[in-house]
This record gives sequence, C-alpha cells and structure tokens, in this order.
Amino acid sequence: MPDTFTATIERSAVLADQLAAHPERYRVLTGDRPTGPLHLGHLFGSIQERVRLQDAGVESFVIIADYQVITDRDTIGDVRDHVLGAVVDYLAAGIDPARTTVFAHSAVPALNQLMLPFLSLVTEAELHRNPTVKAELADSGRALSGLLLTYPVHQAADILFCKGNLVPVGKDNAPHVEQTRVIARRFNERYAPVFPVPQVLFTAVPELPGLDGRKMSKSYGNTITLRMTADETAAAIRRARTDSDRRITFDPEHRPGVSALLTTAALCSGSTPQAVAEQVGDAGAGRLKQLTTDAVNDFLAGHRRRRAELRADPGHVLAVLRDGNRTANAIGEATLDEVRQAMGTDYGSGTQLAAASSALA
Repeated sequence: MPDTFTATIERSAVLADQLAAHPERYRVLTGDRPTGPLHLGHLFGSIQERVRLQDAGVESFVIIADYQVITDRDTIGDVRDHVLGAVVDYLAAGIDPARTTVFAHSAVPALNQLMLPFLSLVTEAELHRNPTVKAELADSGRALSGLLLTYPVHQAADILFCKGNLVPVGKDNAPHVEQTRVIARRFNERYAPVFPVPQVLFTAVPELPGLDGRKMSKSYGNTITLRMTADETAAAIRRARTDSDRRITFDPEHRPGVSALLTTAALCSGSTPQAVAEQVGDAGAGRLKQLTTDAVNDFLAGHRRRRAELRADPGHVLAVLRDGNRTANAIGEATLDEVRQAMGTDYGSGTQLAAASSALA
C-alpha cells in the first residue's frame, strides 16, 4: 500500500475523532448522478451515512448531478423524474431539508463557471491518469469524451463551490478527492487563499452486490430500487440466478448469485451472510429467495410508507428542491465573486471601478 494512501487512512482516523468532537467545523458535499431510480446500494452505501453526518451536526449539501448524467452516455433520459425521485428517497430516508441543502447541478450556474479556472490548473496527463476517468471509460464502452475526461474537475467544482472541507468516500474513491485537493492548493497558491483543501473521511459502509453477484448498478439491471413495491421486489428476487446446490453457503467467488442474496438478506436483517446461510441450510435457493424477500420488504417498509406520503405531495418535493437550489445559488455566487476578485476579473465593485478608471486615465 503506498505511503501516501497509508497517510490518508491515518488522517481519516484522526479526522473521525475531530468530527465527533466538533461537527460544526465541517461542511460536507456528496451526491448522485440521476441516471435512474436510486436503489438499495445507494441507501446502504451513501444515503444512510449522509443522514448520520447530518444528525451529528455537520453542515451538509447533496448535489443531484443532472448535468453529469451525460458524462458516459449519449442522452440524458428521463432526468426530471429521476431527480424528483431522488429527492423523495432522500427525504424518506431521513434527509432533513432544514439541515441539508439538496439541489440540482444544472440549477447553479456559478458552480459550472468554476470549471474554466479549474481546468487551467490541471494537465491533460493528470486527467488521463485519474482512476475515476479510467473506470468510467471502461464501464461506458464508448470513446473518451471531453466531458468524461474532465469529470474529476467537475467533481472538484461540486465540492469547492460551497467550500466543502470534508468528503466521505469509500477507499476506492479517494483519488477523485485527491484531484480536488490538488486544484484547491494550486488555486490558492496561484491567486489567493479562497478554498479549503478538503479532507477525506473514509466511511465503513457495507458493499451491497447486485442480484447477480456483480456490482449493483442500474446499467446491469441487477438492482432493487427504492421505488419498487413489495411485489416487484419479490419478483426481482425470484428472477435472480442461483445454482442447483441445495446446501446454501456463502462463497462470493464460486457462488456469486447465492452469496449476493445472502449479503442482501444479512444487511437488511442486521445479521451476517454466514448466519443467514446456516439458517437456510439445505432448504435450497427457493427458501433463500423467500427469506431475502421478507428481509428486504421488512427493512424497506417504513421507507416505502414515507415515500408514498411524499409522492402524494409533489408540491412539497418541488419546494424542497427549489429552496435547495436557491441556497446553493447564493453560496455559489458568493464563491464565484471571491474567485473573480482573486483573479482580478471582478469589474462590478466600487474598488475595481476606481482601479479601472485610474488605469484608463
């Protein structure tokens, strides 16, 4: 393991203690690309952690990155439905709009204007080396677009527009935060100290595989989405591929389908995959699928109830997003004003006008 990564892990451990003692010192930005309905992996992998940080007193921002939908695809799809559906799921999961700002990427022009100066701070070689770009390119199966190449810079703008100083990630996602740290340092050194250099907070979130044992992904069609009904969930689990061995064991390498169901049932029931496997024993895949269905439906019952109530009040959902957009816009404009002043491109203030008059005299 590289020394720099080891140091990052050590800093994260110290940061976790500082966060617990002084949550008010931190501002967090996280988010999702609305490429489809949010699923159970989002709930376990990020949304629950956002709620935890919010409830601990950390100032929180959640970006629904609608512009970034086309990073690795040709069309934006039914993005409005996915954006509003994401807001519904956030609220149903416990995100409180009074404490967490939820906003859409496309609604904050100042955020996107940061891209130009930020792009001047990175080299093409650095972008090509970025693991996030490499992984997204491999998954997309498409030619490398300018938007995909600059994806890490988009993420830096997301984090820094609101001066986020804490980024909770899994260990595989640290490189994109490191790119943001580089951009913040370079801007501060080249112009003026405008941006905090964000810290990485490694989160011990469980990894939930898809129903086929691969990574849970909308593009693979192996998800349990949060908008599914109990019957739709049961049907999806019934279709999951397993094997003919009646003895149920947890073996992700050789039995990916069976192991994925065991992991899902365990996370939803607060158990372990091995314990669930022992519970099923020789009863076979049919019994495993029924147990998994019951565990998921019991776990999501409260979320579905709150979700139905929110869907019945679309005006409230829109108001949450509009209020979040308004807050994010105010913060973005203030940050952009600081950037303009630092770069000498602020032509609207009295001081700048006086300087311009002197220069033209």
